[in-house]
Amino acid sequence: MAAETDVLLESPLPNPTHRGKVRDIYDLGDQLLIVATDRVSALDVVLPTGIPRKGEVLTRLSAWWFERVAAVVPNHFIAVVDRSTSHLLPFEIPTALFGRSMLVWKARRLEAECIARGYLAGSAWKEYRETGRVCGIPLPEGLREADRLPETIFTPSTKSAEGHDRNITYEELELLVGPEAANAMRRRTIALYDYAHQVAFERGIIIADTKFEFGWRDDEVILIDEALTPDSSRFWLASEYRPGGPQPSLDKQPIRDWLAASGWRDGEPPPPLPPEIVRATTERYLLVYRMLTGEELPDP
Repeated sequence: MAAETDVLLESPLPNPTHRGKVRDIYDLGDQLLIVATDRVSALDVVLPTGIPRKGEVLTRLSAWWFERVAAVVPNHFIAVVDRSTSHLLPFEIPTALFGRSMLVWKARRLEAECIARGYLAGSAWKEYRETGRVCGIPLPEGLREADRLPETIFTPSTKSAEGHDRNITYEELELLVGPEAANAMRRRTIALYDYAHQVAFERGIIIADTKFEFGWRDDEVILIDEALTPDSSRFWLASEYRPGGPQPSLDKQPIRDWLAASGWRDGEPPPPLPPEIVRATTERYLLVYRMLTGEELPDP
C-alpha cells in the first residue's frame, strides 16, 4: 500500500479549466483531461488530508464501468492516460498523473445530480421515517432501514459547487433541464443502476444507491463525470447484509463517522484525518476495486 504521505492533492499542470472537490479538469478543445486527485470530501467539505491511491481507484473503476455500459448508455470515456496512451494528449504530463487521469469527450453538463436508490438508507431512510416518502415518492408502510425497495427509485438533486445539494422532484428537474433531458436522465439512471446492481451483486457487493451526471453531446444525453465508485455510491458487502439497521460500508463512511464524532461543526475548518481513518478508507477503496474487477489496482 502507498505510504500515507504518498498522495496527490494538486495536479501539477497549468491553467485548469475547473477545480472540483476531487477532480481538476483541463480543456483540450473537443476533449477534456480529468485528473482525479487524492482529495476527499465528506459532509460537503473538502478535508485537508488526502487518501492514498484514491484518485487511481476513481479513474480506473469509472473506466471499467464506462466500457461495460457504453453499448447501452453512451458516455464520454476515451482512455485512461498511462504510458501506453499518453500519446493521445497534445502535451506531456508527469508520470505521477498516469492511472489517475482520463481523456474524455467534452459535453455540455446538465446541472443536476441523478440519484438511483435501490435500498432505504441514508437521507432516504430519515425522510421515510418522517413522511413515508422519499423525495415526494410514496413508499409502502413498514419498511426497515436498509430494506430493498420494491423497485428502483429516481431522486434527482441540485448540483452545488459549495454547500449542500437539495433534493428536487421530477417536475422540478423538468423545469431545470427540460422535459427531453429529464426523461433521458431518469431512464438512463435507472437502467444503469439496475445493470450495475446485478453485476456487483454477482461479485459480492450491494450497491445501495448511486449518483450519475449527464451532459449533452451531439444532441444526445450521455453519461459523464464518474460512474459507480466509492465516491458516488453506497457499497455494502453482500455477505454481511442484514436489513433492519445500518450496514457496514465499503465507501468513505469511516470518514463521515469520524468527522461527525469529532466535534466538528458545519462552517468550521475541517480537521485533518487520523492515520487509522486514512488507512481504513484506502483499504475500502482498494477492496471495492479488487472485488468488482477481479484484479489488483495496477501500478501507475
